[in-house]
Amino acid sequence: MCRMLDALIVPLFVTTDLPPGADLAEFGEIVAEAARSLDRDGLRYDGFLVGRVFWLDRPVLPGQRPPSRTEMRFAGLLGYLAAAGEGHTARQVVADLRRAVAAVVAARFGETGAPVPAVFAIRDRDVRERTPEGAMLVDTRDAVADLVTAARAYL
Repeated sequence: MCRMLDALIVPLFVTTDLPPGADLAEFGEIVAEAARSLDRDGLRYDGFLVGRVFWLDRPVLPGQRPPSRTEMRFAGLLGYLAAAGEGHTARQVVADLRRAVAAVVAARFGETGAPVPAVFAIRDRDVRERTPEGAMLVDTRDAVADLVTAARAYL
């Protein structure tokens, strides 16, 4: 985690179960858009999320059946969240994003296998090393320019 400009940059991992047939790109978009305006104790602040989304399906070994088309699928996003303003801690920003993501995932996908999507800070190195090739890029559209500049420098 590093402060750049007046932003706190938090490397993070977001993951949740999604219903069969869920669109991975849509999941990424709603998570990124949830970061646009975060809230803590009634005070709003700007955010920008840039990352890559991917499925975390179990590997299918030779001779095994593939997962059922009715099973929940596990989606993940690795990326960076830039939060505007001073005085934030990584823990607070992650908690604020967790609330925002839980609300949009529940509104869009309804009851999922996980009670609340997992959103947590990780090491910067893990974002770079663990993002699978072919993962789709997502980001918060039309976000505050300084936050975009700050966060994109990490990707």
